[in-house]
Amino acid sequence: MDKVIINDVAPRDGLQNDPVALSPAERVALIDGLLDAGLPSVEVASFVSPKAVPKMAGAADVVEALDLDRADFHALVPNRKGYELACASGIRSVGVVLSGTETMNRENINMSLDRATSVCAEVLQQARADGLGARAYVSVAFECPFEGVVPDETIERLAAVMFDAGADEVIVADTIGAGNPLRAKALFGRMVAAFGATRLAAHLHDTRALALANAWQALECGIRRFDSSAGGVGGCPFAPGAAGNLATEDLVSLLHQAGMHTGIDLAALLNVVSDLGQRLGRSIGGRTVPWLRRNLAAA
Repeated sequence: MDKVIINDVAPRDGLQNDPVALSPAERVALIDGLLDAGLPSVEVASFVSPKAVPKMAGAADVVEALDLDRADFHALVPNRKGYELACASGIRSVGVVLSGTETMNRENINMSLDRATSVCAEVLQQARADGLGARAYVSVAFECPFEGVVPDETIERLAAVMFDAGADEVIVADTIGAGNPLRAKALFGRMVAAFGATRLAAHLHDTRALALANAWQALECGIRRFDSSAGGVGGCPFAPGAAGNLATEDLVSLLHQAGMHTGIDLAALLNVVSDLGQRLGRSIGGRTVPWLRRNLAAA
């Protein structure tokens, strides 16, 4: 049976742009719930200026409250200062974000593409030297909200730079959910041919209701590591038009129906989604939730 590793990004990508601000303690409770449901990997925080992303304030408090031996925890860092703050918190794995276009890098981290590439490489090199896990997102992998379609060769070139700098893993990110199955097959096929499936992951958004279809194409290309967000919450605050992430419960449902193994308890995960919805003050959840609840109740 194929094993698929899911990294839940709800505590970071899910909450960074939500209208409701959750306290560090509430975010820790969310993370603990995800672990109880069997998630093996969670992106827990972003060490970014609270002025830029207020919902991520208290990142160090979140990390310091976790049992770091319990799962694979990751934190996002936008620059060297963010990296130093992350190191001080005790986190063992950091990730950088390199966008595929000039404008998106300026909007996201206020750097040119060349400067962002250099800074990301420097952080990855330092992380490897310090013995930390090193991950790199290559974002707007299909389309940029400012510059339009991004060529596949651009994403491959930037990924190569990140691997050369020491990235353990490159996450191909459809930041605004603009991908479609035809392009997903082409891009992930190209990336797997260039770098091998085991060093790649997919991060998909569901803006056009195609995230699951794109995930299947990535699976067909050999990808076995995915980001997703409990309840489908999330969206980049610096990318106009970005909607929610691929819902973890939808992805897990697809994988289980296809005979793949995740180690995730769907019933427990749905409880996490319900609790998160209550904290956010609204109903959340992927498109499979009504069907899943009916089937779990009948079991």
